[in-house]
Amino acid sequence: MIKFLNNKLFRYLSVFLLLNSSILPVKSSSALAAWVINTNGVLELRTKSNTNLKAYFQKANQISGSRFWVDFPGELNTPRTVKGNGPIKEIRLGKPNKGKTRLVIEFKEETYLNPLTWRLVGLDQNRWRIKLFNPKYTFKKIGEGQVVKKIGNIKKNQKSIYKKKSDYQYLKLPDVKQNKFSVVIDPGHGGPDPGAIGIGGIRETDVVLEVSKIVKDLLTQKGVKVKLTRKNEVDLDLPPRVSFANNTDADIFVSIHANASRGKRRDINGLETFYYRGWRGRLLAKKIQKQILRVSPGSPDRGVKQGRFYVIKNTRMPAVLVEIGFLTGRLDARRLEKTTHRKRLAYAIAKGILEYLYRIG
Repeated sequence: MIKFLNNKLFRYLSVFLLLNSSILPVKSSSALAAWVINTNGVLELRTKSNTNLKAYFQKANQISGSRFWVDFPGELNTPRTVKGNGPIKEIRLGKPNKGKTRLVIEFKEETYLNPLTWRLVGLDQNRWRIKLFNPKYTFKKIGEGQVVKKIGNIKKNQKSIYKKKSDYQYLKLPDVKQNKFSVVIDPGHGGPDPGAIGIGGIRETDVVLEVSKIVKDLLTQKGVKVKLTRKNEVDLDLPPRVSFANNTDADIFVSIHANASRGKRRDINGLETFYYRGWRGRLLAKKIQKQILRVSPGSPDRGVKQGRFYVIKNTRMPAVLVEIGFLTGRLDARRLEKTTHRKRLAYAIAKGILEYLYRIG
């Protein structure tokens, strides 16, 4: 999200990133751990986890050129200036006041910049990215420290969640007793009711149906009997969903939804899981919430909560309603529109369910 402070000053929110660099790392007393400006004009940062950043832009004046700067918690031990190249005059790292660190990028005169198009984008809990300019000529990378930490040896057969088609397989699904458990998965909305409509027209009904079908397949492979309240785009009211679950005498009921914020605020993101009553319902919600957060780094944890939604209030078995992200949120929507992320979420929900079933035996 961007806030415009009239005239010369623009304020921005935060964002996450990836990349490497050389030169000495920034002192650990500051929340800023590493930074780099790439040859494509993208600034990337690595900070301490969950750091609160403040970023600004100011047009050129008689004293200095146009400047972009970011303030970080924690005090920089060694203020310094790094020589720029191309459109960048210099980069300054200093202490605007006690307990703070400031990274300033000053541009050369007559450099064309369009800050109205700038977006700070979050990649995970400690990485940030913003595109500052499009180089017209060769631009040499400038930076300090490693923006992406090198990862040690990954265990055999274990894959990162960001590896192509099978990325969701990094989670090992628990084994449960074959053909003992019955589960009802409820893809929210459907047919003429598309649910939430998000950025770019992404529809809740499409997202949750795909996720639900993958959850069903994964649980079935583990010997769990699974039924969906709907298998395609049909109009299905709430009472029939509840009746369907109660008539199947299922062990648990899981309703899958995607969120939307009032006013479609793009800065609101996050995942949450609701239950109505009982320790079993709460346990199921906690198991699922823990797993979906693991595959959604950087998306806020909105917690496990009690809710009075019709489908979880009126089902006779332990029941939860899972909100897998905000279709109106910049971070969540960008992920939810991708099949790879939907697979991750489905795998996470399946794992949470299996962990619960294993626990109750």
